[in-house]
Amino acid sequence: MNDGVEAPPMAYPRRSFLKSAAFAPLAFAGSQSCAQDRSRPRVLYSNDTTHITSCESPWRNPKDGFTDEHLRASIREAAGVDAHILQPGLGWIPWWSSELYSPQTHYEEFLGSFGIMKLPTYARYLLAGGDLVRTHLEECRAHGIEAFVSIRLNDGHHVRGLATALAEKKPAHDMSRFFWENYARYRIGTDPTDWGQGVLNWAFPEVPAHKLALIRELVSHYPIDGLELDFLRHWNRFAPTGSTLQERAAITRAFVSEVRAALDLASAADGKPRKLAIRVPAKIVIHPDQGIDLPALADAGVDLVTLSWSYFTFQDDSIREAKALIPDTPVYAEMTHTTYTGKALGGSGTQPYLRTTAEQFYTTADLAYEHGAAGVSLFNFPYYRAHTTPAIGPFTEPPFHVLPKLRDRDFLAKQPRWYFVTAARKDPVLPGLDLPALLQRNETRTFSIEANPLNGVHRDGLVRLRSDEAIADRGLSVTLNEVELAPVAFVAHPLPHPYEAFSGKAEEFRTFSCPVSLVRRGKNRLTVTLESGIRVRLVFVDLVLPA
Repeated sequence: MNDGVEAPPMAYPRRSFLKSAAFAPLAFAGSQSCAQDRSRPRVLYSNDTTHITSCESPWRNPKDGFTDEHLRASIREAAGVDAHILQPGLGWIPWWSSELYSPQTHYEEFLGSFGIMKLPTYARYLLAGGDLVRTHLEECRAHGIEAFVSIRLNDGHHVRGLATALAEKKPAHDMSRFFWENYARYRIGTDPTDWGQGVLNWAFPEVPAHKLALIRELVSHYPIDGLELDFLRHWNRFAPTGSTLQERAAITRAFVSEVRAALDLASAADGKPRKLAIRVPAKIVIHPDQGIDLPALADAGVDLVTLSWSYFTFQDDSIREAKALIPDTPVYAEMTHTTYTGKALGGSGTQPYLRTTAEQFYTTADLAYEHGAAGVSLFNFPYYRAHTTPAIGPFTEPPFHVLPKLRDRDFLAKQPRWYFVTAARKDPVLPGLDLPALLQRNETRTFSIEANPLNGVHRDGLVRLRSDEAIADRGLSVTLNEVELAPVAFVAHPLPHPYEAFSGKAEEFRTFSCPVSLVRRGKNRLTVTLESGIRVRLVFVDLVLPA
């Protein structure tokens, strides 16, 4: 079978790739790994690349398609970070100068055999000789930033177009030859059009071997500072049946060990150390099902771990839990552009979303450091900008000013605190969340809020309860650490911020005063009792302390 990328067993002997001019080692001024002050937290910034064409930005005219300068601008605007992490596409089709599965092989030979001639802007860029990884390295070196590349291990975005592709009997442009020719054989479930079932099952050795071949090519020809294995876009890698948890863990560890070996082989060739990072679900209860064993992966050579809630910024004790498992491995907390989303208005990407404020970034970072995080990582950060539909606006520019401040613990200590608990979205793969919570009359529900207030810095504030329906007529009583809070008038902006989108209506909130003296360092117990009125559904709770 000619699948475009060889897929031998993972234990096959390593080989040297062709050393053509396209793969000659990049020689940049200052190409050694950037020196870092290890006494302070580090800030990582993840660039999904696709935001460049899907979001409106001040530095790009949509008529220009995609150019090297667009990628460079997206790196420059994220000034003040320690490492910039490029995601070159979905992880199926190389967005670099590949000889294993070149742009010509994919777009001209494979897609061309189906009569597909109309190509997206990134395809035109690649066919013209563009190389996102090379440009990424050049720009990061020019600004003294570490250059990482992130490879998505089982991204399923393309699966959403599979129904149309099957009906038309030809693949979409983002479906590789390997996927198209093997999805029926290797897919996780019976419904190929559902991303959770239509992605490929890693219990078949050919699937991780295919991914490993691409990674080996990448790391052997580009002097990157680090490689991130993204276990979250998307995190299904195994079918519900057909493999044991122990087998899944063994497959994952073997894969990570092979990637570590590839990085070490490249480092031995040029003397440049290369880090291995993994991006994994923050909820550790999910890990066994997905073959993720943090201590085993740390032993296999992982240098840093990022804990992610996928699309959302969360505040919980995941960092503390992970550090108990891997005390000697740096752990990072991921933060994103949103803390809560509503029901999609149309297709993918049309869900209204509550923007993460600067104070929420500062507060989340401060909590992460208190729990032992070595730093923070930003994901989906550009999506404050206009994209998909005006209905999910109004839009703003991203708060790039927060990025360099996220590593300044003295600065963070002096900022207002904005703690929150969120339902995020109705998602069955996030078990054990406090929200959403449906309270019946006379029912009491308890929520845990992590906090780190400082005496003499923070002042009395507010607790707000948010529903996705009007609750102004409900009789609710609230206590914080066993002390009852007094109800007060609704406050739309407990702290100043520029974001109005999906911020909720006054009748969807109940607001209470919160003396700072009641807020403890660590876990705080918030109880809500419905004393009168029909049931109430809570989706967001925040506790705000001005400075």
